[in-house]
Amino acid sequence: MSRAFVRDDKEDPGEPVKRQPSGRPNYVTPAGFELLKAKAAELAWQRASLVSKQRPDEARSLELRQAEMDIEYYETQIKRAILVDNRGQAAEDVRFGATVTVREPDGAVREYKLVGEDEADAAAGKLNWGSPLAGALLGAAAGAKVMLPRKNGAVQLEIISVSYPKE
Repeated sequence: MSRAFVRDDKEDPGEPVKRQPSGRPNYVTPAGFELLKAKAAELAWQRASLVSKQRPDEARSLELRQAEMDIEYYETQIKRAILVDNRGQAAEDVRFGATVTVREPDGAVREYKLVGEDEADAAAGKLNWGSPLAGALLGAAAGAKVMLPRKNGAVQLEIISVSYPKE
């Protein structure tokens, strides 16, 4: 049987995955900006380590190419960053950087912080400011009821409190 059109994964390590910025403004909190810089530095160190282990006659590994693409992404995000520092803000409405406590229809109380896209972590309650939930909350104040569109119909959330970090 001819092997001309059979892919052998042992020979082809694949291609790195290129991360793309969302195209929206890259708003970042002070903590988010530090995370971007730390990630870029970590990747630069990883790249240097991979280069030092590579033989001169060897093709660049998938891991090295991925590190290089990730460095490019994070350096671009740092250049595009728009630092928004709302620490100590006395505003009553939800803005970027706010911590918002909401009551869901089932009575559950949840706390969310609106952050930049690279800082977002749903499990930790950190919402990308461009997400549908953050969009529903932005501009509302404590006591307001907002509608969050979902597949099975909109859900009403009550904003209990809005705060901004002190430091």
